[in-house]
Amino acid sequence: MTEPKKLTIATRASRLALWQAYHVRDLLIERFPGLQVNLLEMTTKGDQILDRTLSKIGGKGLFIKELETALVDGRADLAVHSLKDVPVDLQSPFTLAAILERADPTDAFVSPNYHQLSELPAGAVVGTSSLRRESQIRAAYPELVVKPLRGNLDTRLSKLDKGDYDAIVLASAGLERLGLADRIASRLDVSESLPAAGQGALGIETLESRSELIEMLAGLANPATTACVTAERAVSRALGGSCQVPIAAYATLTDNAITLNALVATPDGQRVLRSPRTAGAEGAEQLGNDVAQALKEQGADEILAALQEPTQPDDKKA
Repeated sequence: MTEPKKLTIATRASRLALWQAYHVRDLLIERFPGLQVNLLEMTTKGDQILDRTLSKIGGKGLFIKELETALVDGRADLAVHSLKDVPVDLQSPFTLAAILERADPTDAFVSPNYHQLSELPAGAVVGTSSLRRESQIRAAYPELVVKPLRGNLDTRLSKLDKGDYDAIVLASAGLERLGLADRIASRLDVSESLPAAGQGALGIETLESRSELIEMLAGLANPATTACVTAERAVSRALGGSCQVPIAAYATLTDNAITLNALVATPDGQRVLRSPRTAGAEGAEQLGNDVAQALKEQGADEILAALQEPTQPDDKKA
């Protein structure tokens, strides 16, 4: 099988997305000396619509649609994504060819005046783009005001610096990748803010038909991260997860055993269902399905059914 001599990576044009794409480019060049790798920078619908929450405009899948079009029409060979932005029910003709080693999966508390959520006074305004984060903050700190926060990472930080929010919550990995770790006041323990499925990991997407490319990319995959996020994404898939539903799933691997924690909540934090479970790494997919079933037995179906009912014409499942 002949390996390609030149590849083009489709990427969003944000600073963080470009960092991720260049990171994958460098890994490929290091592994395949002489390989030429170019970037195709694109702006997605998810980047363009900033006045509505993701749950109102079609979900996180909007961050990858234009990139997928570039794969289909041959302008790009692969696309690099934050894995938490990739729909868990990725459909043919696309496939995840590799999941890279995970960076810090936690959520970061960012504030110029406070060190952690528990220090915020009643009525303080916290910004987040995620219903998952919002539900957990509201459950633990009902006295706080949680408001939507859209835009790329730099935009979100600028809104905080202008005083629009007392604090914001972002992914720790994104701040670290852009050299902004000094903005992190504290990292939220997973018991306080359980991460999204795949958070901190990068996924490489390509076409199912590109067997020679899939074989090349397989060498970039990290087995431990792949096993953990397989379990996490299985939870969300089994629950029919969308960005309209606060779902979290986080797994760790120790001595070939995966410990998976997951939750389903109402956005107001009034109901938070949790299910932890451990199984062998070879059964990652089944572990995720089992945890999802345990959540359903606690009443997750009732929460999911209520939240996934369209409330506006442009509401769609992610």
